Amino acid sequence: MEKRLIPIDLENYRPLRELVFEALRDAIIKGILKPGERLMEVQVAEELGVSRTPVREAIRKLELEDLVVMIPHKGAYVSSISLKDIADVFEIRSALEALAAGLAAERITAEELEELERILVKKAEIIEAHDLDRLVEIDTRFHACLYQASRNTKLVQIINNLSEQIHRFRSTSLASPGRMREALEEHRKIVEAISERNISLAQALAQEHIENAQNSILEAIGEN
Repeated sequence: MEKRLIPIDLENYRPLRELVFEALRDAIIKGILKPGERLMEVQVAEELGVSRTPVREAIRKLELEDLVVMIPHKGAYVSSISLKDIADVFEIRSALEALAAGLAAERITAEELEELERILVKKAEIIEAHDLDRLVEIDTRFHACLYQASRNTKLVQIINNLSEQIHRFRSTSLASPGRMREALEEHRKIVEAISERNISLAQALAQEHIENAQNSILEAIGEN
């Protein structure tokens, strides 16, 4: 594994295992650490400037998040993204996003609607700057605001359980040529439907948005 990880800030007050976990998770989500790549504890520890113990603990947590797979007698590997994984996650997400959008159309507050509008403006600015990392962050924020507006705590909890896999797929999807602007227009239509309290349209548009995201990932994988 070539040196690609940024050393941990050892002056940070948080536990090393958390910092190492976040560093490795971000590297996996952003594709710096590739699917199928072996994670060598010694090398990871050296690159991050820490001991092997927090690396070992972080890898165990990554395994629980399905971002890493442990192979007996071989070690830890970045988990691959299979077509079945994509289908399973997006099948669930399509239903949950449609439900969240429909509930938001019923229950959203004026303040939350204004926040969604501000996010759309910010997202357009980030697209112009071609900053994928910030775009993924603002896209995540948009969906989090939508979930919150649903006023359904259990729905938010279920979606959060898929957050790591969704975030990984989101990076791949938005990196596809043209997808950034397409996703922005889809978000605008969803917000418009919600502002008009059009429940059925909001649901349909949210479902279409997730289906388009899935298709962009499948196209990206097919090109690799």
